[in-house]
Amino acid sequence: MDKKKGKFYPPEWFPQQLIELAWPDTHTDWCDILPEVQECYVNIITEITKTAKVLLLCRNVNDVKLFFTDEVKREITFACVNYNDTWARDFGGITIFEDDKPVVLDFAFNGWGMKFAANFDNCTNRNLKKLSFWGNTPLINHKNVVLEGGSIESDGTGVLMTTSVCLLSANRNDEWGKPELESLLKSQLGAKKILWLDRGLLEGDDTDGHVDTLARFAPGNRIVYCQCKDVNDSHYKELQKMEEELKAFTNMDGSPYELHPVPLPSAIYDDGDRLPATYVNYLILNSKVLVPVYGVPEDEAALNAIQGAHPDYEVVGINCLALVKQHGSLHCITMNYPQGTFESL
Repeated sequence: MDKKKGKFYPPEWFPQQLIELAWPDTHTDWCDILPEVQECYVNIITEITKTAKVLLLCRNVNDVKLFFTDEVKREITFACVNYNDTWARDFGGITIFEDDKPVVLDFAFNGWGMKFAANFDNCTNRNLKKLSFWGNTPLINHKNVVLEGGSIESDGTGVLMTTSVCLLSANRNDEWGKPELESLLKSQLGAKKILWLDRGLLEGDDTDGHVDTLARFAPGNRIVYCQCKDVNDSHYKELQKMEEELKAFTNMDGSPYELHPVPLPSAIYDDGDRLPATYVNYLILNSKVLVPVYGVPEDEAALNAIQGAHPDYEVVGINCLALVKQHGSLHCITMNYPQGTFESL
C-alpha cells in the first residue's frame, strides 16, 4: 500500500522516532521486586537508546535520572505523568499515517477487560498532549472502543493479524462481533484484510491471548510464531492448532507467508503458577531486535530462530525473567512511534 494515500498502519520495522516506556516504582505492581525489575528496565532502555530515542513516563524525574549514565540520559525525554502500571504497549497511542501525515489514535484501555485498575493508564495519551509532547500531531479520541497495541500486528501491506479470543472477549467491546470489529480495524487503521487466530493461548496470560505473545509479522513476508513440540506440555494442542491456522494464512497477493517457528521456553513457575513466557514478545528497533530471554535451555535456539527471520537486524537477548513474573515481557512494556510523530522531540 502507498503510504501517501489514505490510511496506513505501519509495521513495527517502519523507521522509528522513539520508544515509550513507563518507569516501575513503588506505586506499580512491581513494588515487591523493584530492584530486579528496575535493573531490567535500565538494560532495555540502554539498548534502545543505541538506535532510537526513549520517552520515559515517570512520577519523579530526578530520582529516575539517577539510574542512567549521562550518555543514555541524552537520548531520553522524561515525562511526568501518572499511570497505574507500566504496560505501555496497551495504553500507548497507536500511530497511523493519513495522507502521509502521522495521526495518533487514542483508544480506550480498561485493564484487559476490567481485570485491573486502568484509570490513570487510560489518560496518559491525553496528558502527554496537554504537556505538548505531540506538537501539532493530531491525537484522535476513540475512547468508545477498547483496543490494545499488543492485540494487533501489521505486515505493512494492509494485512492485520489479531486473535478472536482477545478482541471478542467479555468486557472489551461486548456489543460487537467479528464483522463490526473488522469494519472498525479497516476504517480506523486502513486495514484491507484481517487474519484471525482462533487458537493459541498461553497459561497465565492476563491479556486473553494478545497476538504479540503468539505470532508476529517480520519483514519479507514472514511470520514468527511460538511452536511447541512437547506432547506433554499443556500448550501443545493449542499451539499445534494455531500453527495449522498460520499455514493457511495468505497475504494481500494471496500467497502464503514464510513461517519461522520459535520454541516455547521451558515452563517457568511463580508460586506454583505457570508464567506466560514467550520469545516472540520481542521489540523491533531501527537496526536491532531486542528479544526477551529467561535463562532457560531454549534461549539460544530462540535467538537463532528470530535472527533467521530478521537477517538484516542485530538480534540482542535481554534477560526478562523479572518482567514475566508480572505476566508480561519486553514488547508489552514498550510502545513504538514512527518517525515524525513527535514534532517537539
